[in-house]
Amino acid sequence: MSTPESLKARFVAIASKRELLVQLSLKDNLGSLSIDIIQALEELDDLLIEIRKVFPDWQESA
Repeated sequence: MSTPESLKARFVAIASKRELLVQLSLKDNLGSLSIDIIQALEELDDLLIEIRKVFPDWQESA
């Protein structure tokens, strides 16, 4: 079973991927892949919201 600290470390790793998705979404040569990237961003944002509900003291920079 994971400890809260190990979970928070995983959350930081997940949140760090968001910027990569944002950079990809700004590229204009992705065609239909851009739809998947936007959806991934939306789902990642939803996940981060849920994480903050469960761990309100968690910060992305932690």
